[in-house]
This record gives sequence, C-alpha cells and structure tokens, in this order.
Amino acid sequence: MENIKAKKKYGQNFLIDKAVLNGIIQAMPNNENHIVEIGPGLGDLTEKLVKYKDMTAYEVDTDLIGVLRSKFKDEIDSNKLDLVHTDVLKTWESQKTLHEGKYDLIANLPYYIATNIILRALEDSNCEHIIVMIQKEVAIKFTAQVNEKEYSSLGIISQLLTKDSKILFDVSPDSFNPAPKVVSSILYLKKNMTSSLNSDFKKFLKACFSQPRKKLSKNLSTVLEKSELSQIFNELDISDNKRPHEVSASLYSQMYTKVKNGREKSSRG
Repeated sequence: MENIKAKKKYGQNFLIDKAVLNGIIQAMPNNENHIVEIGPGLGDLTEKLVKYKDMTAYEVDTDLIGVLRSKFKDEIDSNKLDLVHTDVLKTWESQKTLHEGKYDLIANLPYYIATNIILRALEDSNCEHIIVMIQKEVAIKFTAQVNEKEYSSLGIISQLLTKDSKILFDVSPDSFNPAPKVVSSILYLKKNMTSSLNSDFKKFLKACFSQPRKKLSKNLSTVLEKSELSQIFNELDISDNKRPHEVSASLYSQMYTKVKNGREKSSRG
C-alpha cells in the first residue's frame, strides 16, 4: 500500500489523521440509512464506516480499486460493502441516484468535483444527509447567509433544500498525505426531503449572480424586460439598489415564481 501515490488528476489527498476520522464518525446521524462514500482512497474512512452500517463506495481509480478489493475482501464477500469502480457523476447521469433506498453521503471529496457532487446529492431524492470534507472556502459558500459577502447561489440552493447546514470543524493540511495547500472543513447538510428545485431556477440564479458586485436589477436586466423587472421588485418590496448577496433565499424563490408565472401567462395569451 506504501507504493500507492496520490494522483493529481483525481484530486487525491489521503486523510491520515485519526482524530479527524473519529470526528466524522461521531457526526454520523443515528438512523437506519445506507452509507454512500465517494472516493474512498486507501479506505481509512471506509474501514470505520463499514463497522457501523452496510455501505457502497464509489472509486474511479483503477489502482486503488485493487487495493480496496484486497483490504475489504471479507466485507465485500459478506455484502457489507459494495465497491463500485466507476465515475460517480456518470452513475448519477444514468440512474439519478447512488442507492435505491435512503442513504447518507459521507466522504472526503476531491476538491475539483466537490461542488458538483454536493449539488448532485442535494438533487438526489434518496440522499438525506451529507457529511463531506471539502475546501473550507466552498463549505463557507454552502452555509453563507444573506448579507454575508460569501453568500451566493450555492448558499441559496442549500437554504432552499436543507433543514440544517453548518460547518462541523476545520481540518488542517497536515491531516492529509499529500498535504493540500488549503484548509478543509467538514460540511454537514440535512436535507428537507420534500423540497426540490428545477434547472430553470438555477439558471435564474446564475443570471442574478452573473456580476456579484453589481446591482441585482442590473444583472437581471439581461434576461428580463425593464417593466417586468420593475413590477416584480415593487410587488416584493425589493429596493433597486440591492446587490445579489443582500436578497434572501425566500425572495429569490418568490422572484423566480413571478417570472415563471409571467412567462406562462404570456405563452397562453
């Protein structure tokens, strides 16, 4: 196993700090959900998780798959661990979910696809909890509140789809091999299982934050007529001077609904 080196192309940084591993285990929800892990690496977290529950681990690296199959032969043979050699994003594309029943995503995610994975997990109707190690800067964006400078579309999506979102603790670079150049954080999200967002709303948010330091009305003027924009702002009592980070998730949702209803009315009439 000493011969396995982290690959940059997969964004691999192997977690070696036992205290951090134990902290993740302590954060696990007390439920009957299946566990899904993405990017198990050398299996240090997997080794702890599989003691508690049956789980599925997705690994894209062919070299690591060989190591994991050997290390967890007994768990695989007894069906406690389902080790899947694939690109997890392709699985989401084809199956829409990573597990047929309710599951919790618990993982040390590669930085380069962490945001995409979290967004996919938020969309996955079978995923209930997300406990993931990611770059601290990204974790802050997912937990940011209105009027905070880090508040963006990620924070809005998180607020609209979760009951709870928080950073559990930070993780220093020396907890990994090789050490990354940034501080990491353990992000915890508890989803609201009755909420969902469509792709058009996300496109709407993208327009709203296209130039974060500009006025929201300026950003939206590229996709909405001035009269329509003025009417929506008046109805929702939104000041024309507001910047994108100064508007609540609830107001963004209401704005989008009004835009959508207006377009449906226009198409009918």
